[in-house]
Amino acid sequence: MKLAPRFAVLLAAAAVVAGCAPQTSDNSSSDKDDQSGTLRVWLFQEVGNDPKAKVVDSVVAAFEKAHKGTKVDVEYIPIDTRAQRVKAAFNDPKSAPDVMEYGNTDTAGYVKDGGLLDVTKEFGAWNEAKDTDPTAKQSVTVDGRLYGSPFYVGVRALYYRTDVFKDLGLQPPKTMAELASTARKIHKARSDLYGLVVGGAYTYGAMPFVWANGGELATAKGDSYTSAIDSAAAQKGIKAYTSLFTGDNCPAAKCAVMGGNDTITAFAAGKAGMAIGGDFSHTAVEAGKVKGKYAVVPLPGVASGSIAPAFAGGNNIGVLKSTSHRTLAVDLMEQLTSKATQASMFDAMGFLPTFTDVRDTAAAKVPFEKPFVQTLAAGTKFVPASPGWSEIDSSLVVPTMLQEVISGKKSVAAASKDAAKKMNDAFSSAG
Repeated sequence: MKLAPRFAVLLAAAAVVAGCAPQTSDNSSSDKDDQSGTLRVWLFQEVGNDPKAKVVDSVVAAFEKAHKGTKVDVEYIPIDTRAQRVKAAFNDPKSAPDVMEYGNTDTAGYVKDGGLLDVTKEFGAWNEAKDTDPTAKQSVTVDGRLYGSPFYVGVRALYYRTDVFKDLGLQPPKTMAELASTARKIHKARSDLYGLVVGGAYTYGAMPFVWANGGELATAKGDSYTSAIDSAAAQKGIKAYTSLFTGDNCPAAKCAVMGGNDTITAFAAGKAGMAIGGDFSHTAVEAGKVKGKYAVVPLPGVASGSIAPAFAGGNNIGVLKSTSHRTLAVDLMEQLTSKATQASMFDAMGFLPTFTDVRDTAAAKVPFEKPFVQTLAAGTKFVPASPGWSEIDSSLVVPTMLQEVISGKKSVAAASKDAAKKMNDAFSSAG
């Protein structure tokens, strides 16, 4: 969920919540549907939260005006303590909000713990919902039922140094093979730079290589999942990514321990020719030494001109099952995630809209967003909709696999086989 100041909620912090999946003692649904009173809302506290708060205040004011006798109490909760707050809310409905923002990788876990309300009927009847990006809709879907509304989405693309490329006579790579060769050309000519800075602890920097080669994290079998990380296609992608951890690009001794934030920090500091970063990384890069000396293109796939599938991160807003204001809470959820609100949030915070038409309009206004919108349009991927993903993510199954290969401790086949077993154990225990 959270990778950089502008996008205060993305994937790096998602593991914090994922590792603390709440266990409920009372997850029964309220039988009340009060049409007035106070609605409590929890939203995430952003770095530089004022612009977000102004948009929310406008939505709240209109909502209260349209619903006489109703008051909305919004609380911005700190990112690093939200796991405990959510756990307490699920355990004690009296302390719970009616509406809550949450990371999109947490949907399945929260549904299993009985915390989120099934809003399938209401979402289906909402006219604007038809324009929701399919992957964003998938992030609120568990077993065919919907448990919230997408709030914003974030994806990664390829940042590159325009000054370095010009000096060396290079062009942005059009295939993954060209990406690797270009990275090595940069490091050979400029030994002070990583060619493409990569991280052994950067799950969502590695996964596009797996997906582009036809691999998957897991495959669905009915209501359960089976790991596919050890398939031949996935192994090909793992090999392509881990082959970049060499002395002629990004030495394993330095790069094996890097996470996503580390790679963007290195790029922003002028230490790399290329990096895989999100639209949410923009502020950090702009604040660095490379300001005015970089551009972004979609991360290339295997075939020339193709775009590698990216992970669709982001946040959702849902209604808690314990609410005593079901109708009002669902209406407020829709207003907070409406097309108008998402357009305003893009202008205020840079959050990419989850509605395809609103996103296209936003990209036209801000050229920087074009490669990210192209990436979304080309097709994105999401994590398995299983509560078992929380355990897989928090126990660092994928980074461990990558680091075992990078260090030479295990072959790609052995490391991916071990990772697959850990994933299947997690899927099995999650039910």
